[in-house]
Amino acid sequence: MAEHKEKKRKRHEDGGSRPKKKVAIQTPSEPAQPGTVKVSSIQTAKVCPPVIATCPGLCVPNSVKFQAYTKPQPTGSRKSKTASSSLLLHSSSHGKLDYTAKEDGPGGRESHLKHYIGVFDPQTGQLSILEAKKMAVRGVVRTQEAPEEDPAERQASKTMLELRNSLGEAFGTKKAKKALAAITENAIAPEKAAGDAGDTPSKLNSSSQALMESINDVTRGMASKEELQAAADAAKPVPPGNFNAEEIQDVYTPEELIGGEILNSIPIRDWQEQIKKGQNKVTPSQFTATRLIPVGEGPNPVQRLRTLRYLEFLVKFVKSAKPGKERGTKRIPPRDKLREILKPAPDPVIENIRRKFSSNGEMRKFHTDMVYTYACALAAILSNYSFDTAPIRYDLGLDEKQFGQYFREIGGKVKVSKEKGIHRQIAVLALPLEFPKVRYQRPRGR
Repeated sequence: MAEHKEKKRKRHEDGGSRPKKKVAIQTPSEPAQPGTVKVSSIQTAKVCPPVIATCPGLCVPNSVKFQAYTKPQPTGSRKSKTASSSLLLHSSSHGKLDYTAKEDGPGGRESHLKHYIGVFDPQTGQLSILEAKKMAVRGVVRTQEAPEEDPAERQASKTMLELRNSLGEAFGTKKAKKALAAITENAIAPEKAAGDAGDTPSKLNSSSQALMESINDVTRGMASKEELQAAADAAKPVPPGNFNAEEIQDVYTPEELIGGEILNSIPIRDWQEQIKKGQNKVTPSQFTATRLIPVGEGPNPVQRLRTLRYLEFLVKFVKSAKPGKERGTKRIPPRDKLREILKPAPDPVIENIRRKFSSNGEMRKFHTDMVYTYACALAAILSNYSFDTAPIRYDLGLDEKQFGQYFREIGGKVKVSKEKGIHRQIAVLALPLEFPKVRYQRPRGR
């Protein structure tokens, strides 16, 4: 049989059992308070309710006194029977700030909550609860009003110029207002007034003199507008010319554009024989086909035929270029292939075109623009400085807008002619030349 296990009895400590609850110890100095708290009443004050005010971001001094303003609810509304009148507290006792305490409106974060204040009486143990209003105190800087000025004195102090400026600012156009603002910004009061009156202007003080010297040091090496325009013109991809010439044929010449030695080495014997026989051989260039016989039968045919063939070489050169690896670049063919394309051009002419209109076998935008401006100048020379742009535009692959931009870069003008319903673009190169001006943008914010 299994042995019976004896239950161990709990050991009783000396001095009796320890109580589980703590014993409240009363001091003789404190009066006895009842163990229960009873809510005697819940009151809602409709006239002067207590206020629970918060002042976020402000430190309101204790000396500030508020004045209460109430606004009763409309008699016909539903809230008039239950809700008390709206309350507003305002104080102007501070020297620089105005304080205003308002309740949260209907859309406020705590507009649906009610707040209460409890008053406990320790003698009777009763708690009186009063409904309070939750308000937020805001501070605003008080506006300082300027002292009143006599209208007669103010009108007498104004001069005729000030009166006219006031009328311009009030009723003037936009341009007039801008001019008045510029006069105000650029005026230097004491020196300008003395100079206008005919008196000796006052001398600059030490600070003004130091400022003027620093301005002179900074602007001493600054380029003028003419120098900037000259630098911009030199950097443009345009052919060289004598822009002080009195005759249009002296501005751009084939010797200066191509070079005397290169021009003399261009072969034209086949064209001369073709012109003698009265044959007009088919060429890949429309401009060459239209100008070959007029140039060969005109004055100074040898030089002008060589100029026309050089222009044909430029058209073939720019057409043979293929798109390069980088954006906006073109790769020209190797020397052997380029020799076949520009046949019958000799090697000096081929090298002259390669070096002038490409770099390391690549044509960038600068070189492409230079080919087009050279072609515009040579076409003007061969067409007696007035011509229809359709043939040369077809050879270069340009539209009317692009060709017009390049032709204006060499100082020419472009106009549109509509004769008998035929649309034509006419390019004219005449004195005085008109070049595009460099646009100087004004910095914003001034």
